[in-house]
Amino acid sequence: MDAATQLASDFAALPEIIRAHAAERGAKTAIVGEDGALTYAALDAAMDRIAAALQRDGLAQGQAVAIVGAPSVAYATVFLATLRAGGAATPLAPGSTPEQLAAMINDCGAAHVFVDASAQAALAGQPITAHMIELVSADFDAWLAPEGTRPAPVEIAPADPFNIIYSSGTTGTPKGIVQSHAMRWAHIHRNAAAGFGDAVTMVATPLYSNTTLVVFLPTIGWGGTAVIMAKFDARRFLEMAEANRATHAMLVPVQYQRIMAIPDFDSFDLSSFRLKTCTSAPFSAKLKADVCARWPGLLVEYYGMTEGGGTTILNCTLNPAKLHSVGQPAEGHDIRLIDDDGNEVPQGEMGEVVGRSPAMMNGYHGRPDATAAAEWRDADGNRYIRHGDVGRFDEDGFLILMDRKKDLIISGGFNIYPSDLEAMLRTHPAVADCAVVGVPSEAWGETPVGFFVANGGADAAAILADTNAKLGKTQRLADLVAVEELPRSAIGKVLKRELRDQWKATA
Repeated sequence: MDAATQLASDFAALPEIIRAHAAERGAKTAIVGEDGALTYAALDAAMDRIAAALQRDGLAQGQAVAIVGAPSVAYATVFLATLRAGGAATPLAPGSTPEQLAAMINDCGAAHVFVDASAQAALAGQPITAHMIELVSADFDAWLAPEGTRPAPVEIAPADPFNIIYSSGTTGTPKGIVQSHAMRWAHIHRNAAAGFGDAVTMVATPLYSNTTLVVFLPTIGWGGTAVIMAKFDARRFLEMAEANRATHAMLVPVQYQRIMAIPDFDSFDLSSFRLKTCTSAPFSAKLKADVCARWPGLLVEYYGMTEGGGTTILNCTLNPAKLHSVGQPAEGHDIRLIDDDGNEVPQGEMGEVVGRSPAMMNGYHGRPDATAAAEWRDADGNRYIRHGDVGRFDEDGFLILMDRKKDLIISGGFNIYPSDLEAMLRTHPAVADCAVVGVPSEAWGETPVGFFVANGGADAAAILADTNAKLGKTQRLADLVAVEELPRSAIGKVLKRELRDQWKATA
């Protein structure tokens, strides 16, 4: 079946779409990275050799194959080959501790773990039984099936596991999020109008992140070219985007912030860009406006979860009056707001976000209780995923997020949303970045404390006094702490737990 027929169907498996691209556009570059490049024909052949070797080693259909390392062409090829072999690609964050990595490898039941040199050193001596294979090495070449080998065909059903993504672990032990081929097909198929067929997509976030996969997979699925950065650097991104005539990119807010702060940003030729997207963390209206004003192409923000549920979409370029929101529900996505008792709240009131769509996780690997806790069902028994955020819909149906539910501060019986305080702090010209967390208080139960990165010279006491003068009495910050930078995950989320721990250690 040709690629066009597959992409127009109700369901198609990505390995077979790649096979069709190899037959129809084999000479076109599929993936570019700092370790080389592969055409679609070469990618297809490499996937065959890896998949055949995995099957030779006894990989069971649906079994996990773990991958740990910096983004690279080799990494991406193993990920895609795992699918062709019938396995579930399981990319793990190399920044995890060796103990966490070993625990995740053992939890997912992987018999193979592919690593780069750094990850191999980190895992040395850890109690894992998986066969460890270093990417781009003589051992890897020796392990591969001979050139020209094809794996046994695997019939892939929509509900079969496509990948397992482990949560960041910022709120406890990472959980393996099992996502199906149907979910990933929905991500590819819904991008029919996004122009990925002739795209040159900058891949500047880690391959273990859902943020990355929602653009990498459509790029490969539609037959575009993915340009992979091993490590993000703002100036290097601009240089690579200009050199490759990039058309698409997915970046998280802190990456946009760093790129737009480059003094000679306007000297780079970015005229080839058609679509820039963003997700994963709060994206300030001011920064969105700056990107829209100075960077060619549409800017679109997506709000959703790795677990799936509902997605909202905000075309920032076409909705300049709605930049404080995260947009409206995507087509076919049902998003509702509920109170603490699980009842839907009236229009305009705040509630916890729950969502339902074709793109939803199967569940947490081996964690049925955690899966059940993440679900909400409506009166008809339809399954929704709890997003963990608090928000409200405005009169036009745009979702305005307040905060993560777990970050809500209850001080003296009053609800305080850190995002409100952070927004006020950001209006001060001496504040480049900030975060607010709740810390224990004998008088109030909890009280808000701010952390900020200075924009040049700054007097924390003066900023605190100025900010508190503009806040309501119950919202006022108990303290404001200057830091060199905010702790963030690899995809730009502020690690508020680390800030709370930092405060408790010095209080």
